Amino acid sequence: MAQVLEFKLPDLGEGLTEAEIVRWLVEVGDVVAVDQPVVEVETAKAMVEVPCPYGGVVTARFGEEGTELPVGSPLLTVAVGAPTSGEETEGSGNVLVGYGTGAPPARRRRVRSTTGAATPPGAHTRTRPAHQPAADGHPGAPAREPGPARDHIAAAVRADGPVPVISPLVRRLARENGLDLRTLVGSGPDGLILRSDVEHALRSAGTPVRQPEIPLAPHTPEPTPASATGGTRIPLRGIRGTVADKLSRSRREIPDATCWVDADATELLHARRAMNATGGPKISLLALLARICTAALARYPELNSTVDTEAREIVRLDHIHLGFAAQTERGLVVPVVRDAHTRDAESLSAEFARLTEAARTGTLTPADLTGGTFTLNNYGVFGVDGSTPIINHPEAAMLGVGRIVPKPWVYEGELAVRQVVQLSLTFDHRVCDGGTAGGFLRHVADCVEQPAVLLRSL
Repeated sequence: MAQVLEFKLPDLGEGLTEAEIVRWLVEVGDVVAVDQPVVEVETAKAMVEVPCPYGGVVTARFGEEGTELPVGSPLLTVAVGAPTSGEETEGSGNVLVGYGTGAPPARRRRVRSTTGAATPPGAHTRTRPAHQPAADGHPGAPAREPGPARDHIAAAVRADGPVPVISPLVRRLARENGLDLRTLVGSGPDGLILRSDVEHALRSAGTPVRQPEIPLAPHTPEPTPASATGGTRIPLRGIRGTVADKLSRSRREIPDATCWVDADATELLHARRAMNATGGPKISLLALLARICTAALARYPELNSTVDTEAREIVRLDHIHLGFAAQTERGLVVPVVRDAHTRDAESLSAEFARLTEAARTGTLTPADLTGGTFTLNNYGVFGVDGSTPIINHPEAAMLGVGRIVPKPWVYEGELAVRQVVQLSLTFDHRVCDGGTAGGFLRHVADCVEQPAVLLRSL
């Protein structure tokens, strides 16, 4: 007799609460294998293939394409054949938290009741009375209610030892690099295997880490007609919705201020041309500005920080993960260059080029888009001189760079035509006062005008 199991939208490991169904990969009646991707969903920034931890026949799907579902809501049901004597129900050892797919039926029921995992549609669950014997046989033990993720992990581990993995991205990273998750001990709560655990294991084995390509959502929600009064309604979903939420939060929480200065960039452009005339890898102007940024942040670390509002503390960060604003056909994204303070101009140029191409083709991963500590915003590409951008929450500051254009300028006591750029700094006034912000911006401008100043600050 077949057992019908319900597969719910899992926590994708990005702190997300919902996702939109972009494309179903299976139909009702299809036979699916364990870990087979069954649906593509759009998260806040990326599109993710979600694998099903059960093998069997799809009996129902929940939600049409374009439907937004909260985490924990049903995705589909799978009819799994009853095991014969000595066999176990087919299932994945690398389970999503809450799905004990490697356990025999009786023990699977125990895991499912503990973790709040799938039950057939229309079924009801009951909470064990407070003094009913616990599932592990200890009479009088207090009832164990469905709890946070660590309770789910512990329950999953008790079920014949399946590996606790929350994120399908982690599972896919391990699968595409040929790594057996059963060999790992997770560093997360109660042994939860994190992406960093997989990457560390691959590096320790000398295996180049092949990151799974998770394209950005390729579609924009179709506008729908508004009321009879006219106008068009465009859903705030996907990237556009995420940007709206983040910018609104930044405006609500961060008391920002902006200062700006004009700078003569002629010598910086000369220096770049001289560097690129040597025949080596080309150095981008953005890379030189990033190098100036990291030098200025080393001198003014207050601006490489974040505010812990609950603890009422300013947290100064040890590493500089430099984000840069990139406008794409799918919307505004901010890729992040990790450990920018450890990179030279050549390395920065290569990483900017890689991330820019990934943004253009829609292959940025969630890891490429998170964890920034300071943002460099080159809005000069739009042909404008200045701006007062909104800080990329929860960062504390953003350096803006306008277009570089020839302008009249007093140079060495005489009027000349020079290449002039406007620089602006928008900063969180909670982390510093105007003196610190002005000092940072002045140092950036001095490095732009006299690149030799940068050498003194290294």
